[in-house]
Amino acid sequence: MKLEEFVQLFAEQFDDTPADSFTPETNYRTLEEWGSLVALSVISMVDDEFEKRITGADLKSCKTIRELYELIVSK
Repeated sequence: MKLEEFVQLFAEQFDDTPADSFTPETNYRTLEEWGSLVALSVISMVDDEFEKRITGADLKSCKTIRELYELIVSK
């Protein structure tokens, strides 16, 4: 999966934030909608799409969508 596809899938986990608000450099933890439910959705999406497991600590260790993507593909 390419980074652009990951950004799109990541954006789909948010109900109220417009998809065009998301870029690889978006600091997702500063988004108003970011919270535990969205984090769980992202964890589930990564499991489904990549068949890899990430944790809440992984989400906290990354600032941008690109950093999270790079973490996932390196696992």
